[in-house]
Amino acid sequence: MPLSNRRFGTDILLLSVFLFAPLAARGTEHLTAEQVRAAVAAAPPGRVDFSSKDLSGTDLTGVDLSGAKLIHTDLSGANLHGVKLVGANLTDADLTRADLTFAWFIRANFTHADLRGATLQTIVTSAGMDNTPDQAATFADANLSGASITVHFSFYDMRKANFSRAQMTVVMANQSMGLLRTEFIGSNLDGANFQGAGLGHVTFRFAKLRGASFRGADLSDADFTGAYLSDADFTGANITGTTFDSATLTGARGLDWPKTHRQ
Repeated sequence: MPLSNRRFGTDILLLSVFLFAPLAARGTEHLTAEQVRAAVAAAPPGRVDFSSKDLSGTDLTGVDLSGAKLIHTDLSGANLHGVKLVGANLTDADLTRADLTFAWFIRANFTHADLRGATLQTIVTSAGMDNTPDQAATFADANLSGASITVHFSFYDMRKANFSRAQMTVVMANQSMGLLRTEFIGSNLDGANFQGAGLGHVTFRFAKLRGASFRGADLSDADFTGAYLSDADFTGANITGTTFDSATLTGARGLDWPKTHRQ
């Protein structure tokens, strides 16, 4: 075997030993993009495990991490542009300031994940044109505060997720090819926090939002048709042009209707 091939095989073997060794023996060594790509290439499809690894700031553009275990993984500041996370487990992962533009979220698990200040733009959320419940990802208790978001979150489990100060407002000047906006159609957002968030033109049609907080949020032209808003808090929110057709508003607070709202 040529020396270069033996060296490559040795590198793969050493990396495999590192990846699958007990946590206590591994420490917190940072993995490079080359090491990550090599591990993905060496592992059976959907079996790679980067749990508790340090991948912070790593450029993983286009890597297929479908089915990967990324539990407690540090992906803060990572470039995840176009990364496939189909069926991946990112429970408790650190994704602060990560760039997830064009990433694939189908059936991914982001429970308790930290996405503060992350960029979630033009995300792939289904294999077809529309979201379906069987392809929905999970963001229960996830922290997306301050994130930049344009995602079809429809049918997602996002109970108690934190969207405070997140920016989802549609910039109408950029809509020459049709309205690209964030959607929460049919999602479970009970207890979610949208305080101070930009939610202009966002749709929450038939979403569960019981006890959700929209204090100080911009909800101009947002759509809550058929939504469940029992005990939701709208104190100080901008509801100019907001639609509440057939919404359940029992116990909702802070709704001082302007003349321009739609109900």
